[in-house]
Amino acid sequence: MISIDTVYQKVLAFANKEQRGYITPQEFNLFANQAQDEVFEQYFYDRTQEAKKPANSHVFLDVDQSLEEKIRLFERVYGVAAINTLPDTGNVNVKIFDPRVVYRINKIEFNNNDCELVNTNDFNEFRFGGPLVRPTNLRPIANIRANQIRVVGDNGSLIVPTGIFYFKKPAKVSWGYFVVGGKALHDSSDTKTIDFELHPSEEAELVYKILKYAGISMKQLDISGAGQAMETIQTTQEKR
Repeated sequence: MISIDTVYQKVLAFANKEQRGYITPQEFNLFANQAQDEVFEQYFYDRTQEAKKPANSHVFLDVDQSLEEKIRLFERVYGVAAINTLPDTGNVNVKIFDPRVVYRINKIEFNNNDCELVNTNDFNEFRFGGPLVRPTNLRPIANIRANQIRVVGDNGSLIVPTGIFYFKKPAKVSWGYFVVGGKALHDSSDTKTIDFELHPSEEAELVYKILKYAGISMKQLDISGAGQAMETIQTTQEKR
């Protein structure tokens, strides 16, 4: 968790608002959510790239391990009870998930057996194929299509999964405030302020990204350029 007020104050300090312009709370919240989304989505791109490299025997120096730590903050699980409450397609065995809740599915299980996630063509080929490729309850297959989850086990039958492991998107952040004498002051109440859900190590990158957007908004290219430069340095250091 990262305090949104801490990030806000750092952005204002960098931007030197008294001389360079003012970043309104509304603008800051827009920039903050854009920055958080970019950082979050970059995790999955970096994860794919790092998976292609050999792992480092020193765990704390392994970039892939660091990425996993950051991503796992957003992993959630639908158990049997939650899965049974999901809507279906009319076939009670084919469940539909809400993409506003589920950003990306990581793993699907049936009775503690991992389902092999396959594309639609392979799913149909395996489901109706010969005994060597046909799935079983001990070796189930799954397919995700149009927010629908299909799992097949014994005899090519559709079955309801017993576990869905997924990543949720971080909640939208908000720097809550009230106005006194024409000046916006921070309101820390839970109903107004929503902090960043990202790993604490992302604070600096959030500041640099927001600063970059603020500079563009204020038409101060030196500010946006400084934000971009600091963001690049931060990213380079993280990936060494």
